[in-house]
Amino acid sequence: MFWVNRKVWATALALLPTLLAVGCIQPWVADRMQERYQFNNDTRTPLLPPIRDGYPEPNCEDAPSDHQVLRALPKQVRGVPYVYEEFRDDIVIRKDRLVDKIDPPRFFPLVGWAQLHHCHWECAVYYDELIQSTMPFPTYIRKPRVQVVYIDLDHLHLHVGPNPDTQREMLLEMTRFK
Repeated sequence: MFWVNRKVWATALALLPTLLAVGCIQPWVADRMQERYQFNNDTRTPLLPPIRDGYPEPNCEDAPSDHQVLRALPKQVRGVPYVYEEFRDDIVIRKDRLVDKIDPPRFFPLVGWAQLHHCHWECAVYYDELIQSTMPFPTYIRKPRVQVVYIDLDHLHLHVGPNPDTQREMLLEMTRFK
């Protein structure tokens, strides 16, 4: 009986380091999560062809995508499975353009002369917040919610001067497929 007890203790001591290391986070996990959840184009400003004289000024017709709006919402509470969980149901997104203006040309480092086109959107997200718990007894709470998110889709238009030939050449150069 004594040797069985000693083998149990020896096995427990041998497995102790592996049991304690289960909760540790490897150093590469944070980098992988950043690559997965941070989109490169979120912080980049697009560079578009110049605005040509004699043509109507471009306007902000491209509203932010539903994916962009949902990513801009505050994160949900993670909760504990079966004890407290939150969900968003019946999502409806309304997008309104607030600002659509073009600044005069100025010099931008690493770009050159360009005009900043401001496109600001107000996005209202209507949804039902569902809070559920199944322990110790099933409970479901459904509340209508509204959250407003402001998104800026600013971009730059190159400025090459008042010469229409130069404007046309730059437009062809930037829109030509290679």
